[in-house]
Amino acid sequence: MPNLIDGRKIADDLKKKLLTLAQHLEEKRGVKPGLAALRVGDDPASQLYVQLKGIQAKELGYHFEEHVLPAWTPLSTLEAKIKELNQSAHIHGIILQLPLPTELDKFHFLSLIDPAKDVDGLHPLNAGKLFQGIKDGFIACTPLGCLSLIQTVHTHLEGLNVGVIGASILVGRPMAILMLQQDCTVWMAHSKTQNLPSLCETADILIVAIGNPRFIQGDWIQKGATVIDVGINRLPSGEFIGDVDFDSAQERAGAITPVPGGVGPMTVAALLRNTLESAFRHENLPFTL
Repeated sequence: MPNLIDGRKIADDLKKKLLTLAQHLEEKRGVKPGLAALRVGDDPASQLYVQLKGIQAKELGYHFEEHVLPAWTPLSTLEAKIKELNQSAHIHGIILQLPLPTELDKFHFLSLIDPAKDVDGLHPLNAGKLFQGIKDGFIACTPLGCLSLIQTVHTHLEGLNVGVIGASILVGRPMAILMLQQDCTVWMAHSKTQNLPSLCETADILIVAIGNPRFIQGDWIQKGATVIDVGINRLPSGEFIGDVDFDSAQERAGAITPVPGGVGPMTVAALLRNTLESAFRHENLPFTL
């Protein structure tokens, strides 16, 4: 049986460290890390995600506020709200919850967030810093969380073959760059990739983020490989499953993340980490975990 990578426990261990540092910051400077979530429309999943982020932020003693705008909000109103949060001294991190209504260009609004408060790591400047290996940007939360999970299995990543399935700008592309920075040999697959099963067998670490339930089959996976399943898909029954066929994959994988309880908790923990680091930077204090 594979080593089940317990994302909840790993996230809880990280949040204990964040709680201690947040308390230290408040005691030393009288500052609470401030996180603001901006949500447009009434998408039920977005409501739940923001609620979960808010609960966990408050558990760590952060200041948290949610700003909700109706789906018909004019472009100028959303722009003004982002500008207001950029200028708020008590806010260190801003998240624009996606998806936005279809008529609103997410890239335009993400680019308006102050890069120093872009704790989701989605501003073009932060994405560019990741690409160039500049250390003072923010890394997108899901890739950052995935790396933390991988490092609980592999103490040395240099030279390992890493496969990233899914080429989105939110997960796949930054994930590939992040693994390149660990001196891994990285390949990326997408919807036009041919001979995917054969390619998967070459990966010591397989990271899957395609939004296609149970697409990756167990016999595609190299025996003993580490499998990170980023996907979360809700079936008509209400069950949540990943992009990897877990039952068959666990027969071959050396370590694997469950869905739920794998990548999801670490994504939120990485967001809270980035927010606290932003607060430390604002106070010109070194941030180390």
